[in-house]
Order: sequence, then C-alpha cells, then structure tokens
Amino acid sequence: MPKRLEAERIGAMLAAPASAEPRRPAMPDDTSAFSPRAAATRQRILDAALAEFAAKGLAGARVDEIAARAGANKRMLYAHFGNKEELWLTVLERAYAAKREEERALRVDALPPAEAMRRLVEFNLRYTAAHPEFVSLLNQENIHRAEHLRRSAQVPALYSPLLDSLRAVLARGEAEGVFRRGVDPVQLYVTIVALGHFYVANVHTLSTIFGAGLGTEAALRERERHCVEVALGYLRP
Repeated sequence: MPKRLEAERIGAMLAAPASAEPRRPAMPDDTSAFSPRAAATRQRILDAALAEFAAKGLAGARVDEIAARAGANKRMLYAHFGNKEELWLTVLERAYAAKREEERALRVDALPPAEAMRRLVEFNLRYTAAHPEFVSLLNQENIHRAEHLRRSAQVPALYSPLLDSLRAVLARGEAEGVFRRGVDPVQLYVTIVALGHFYVANVHTLSTIFGAGLGTEAALRERERHCVEVALGYLRP
C-alpha cells in the first residue's frame, strides 16, 4: 500500500468516533453479598487474572489458565464475571481504584502547594515503579484503544475528585504567588503521570540504549529528583 494511503488509513482509525455503547455502572468492590467461600474464590480469580493479564495481555491470557492458577473451575469464573472481557474490565477497574486510593491518601489539599505537587510527582513515579502490572494493563488497554475502559463508569468517576483537588492546589499556589497562572489541571496531571510512566514502561529498552542500569534504586532516585524539578520548574511564576 502506498505510504500516503497507509497514513490516511491510520489517521482515519485514530479519528474514528468513540463507541456509543453505554457505560457499565460503577461496581462497588463489596464482597458482602457473597458467602466467605464465594468471596475468597472471587478474590483468587481476580488475583490470578491480574497476573495472567499483566504477563500475557487480554488476547494471550486463557480462561483455563486463570482458573487453574486460582484453584477454581471455569464454571465459577463465568458465574462471577460472565466472560473474559468482563473479567479484564473488572481487573482494570480495580487497578485504577487501587492507585487512586493510595493517591487520595496523600491529602494534597492539606499540604502547601509546592509540597503537594512534589508529593504527587514522587508518588506517581514510585507507584508506577512498584506496580509493573499496572503499566502492563494500561499498555494493553491502549492497544485496544480503550475499547473496554470506555464501558466503565467507575474509572472516570475516580478522577473527577482528583482534578478538583489539583485545581484547588493550583489556585492556592497562584494566590500565594508560588505558581504561574492559567495552568490546566488535566494537562498538568497527564504530564506528571507521563514523567514516571514512560520511564518505567521503557526502562529495559532505555537501559540498553544508554548502557545504564535505569532500574536501580539509585537511578530511580535520580529520576524522581529530575521529575520534581521539571514539574515545579514549569509551575514557577
């Protein structure tokens, strides 16, 4: 295919409108409706699915292997989750929720503006480095162009409070004269996440290209310092 036509085809794919499929209602992570035995089985399936999906992706993971790893049978997996795609989405939602729970614990709204931003930058790098399975899940879902995440009402709802808190921190920083004016909280958060995510997601290739062990604790500390300087340097008036 000529390069121009191929470029046009790819551009059309990227510009395609999002599916109009309705979002799945937010599902509270509450096992009180299950018996202790059923709740334990469900948790084992979720843990096994996380490991299999992170290692092999949605397409590569097999229900048989997830069930075997969980010490359960396929019938129980289907009874709890319906199909592999619903299990994938549940695992993905739980991964986002786990990160947001720890992020909320930072209480950035109670910290001085510059310290709040420092903590947020440090947290995102450290969390990503400590949870390579989260990186794997996000990379896989992006390969699928958020086909499954698009059906989730839970994940977008997790981030509205975060943006409100970030917007409030920026407003306080502006009022105190320590932050520049007019910073878009969405753009800022995407940048903060990207500073850590790209590094961790590509640590093996980057280490090979530059002949450096970028996965060591010393390298991570250096990256952490750099990320903080980049973020705070941008926010400086």
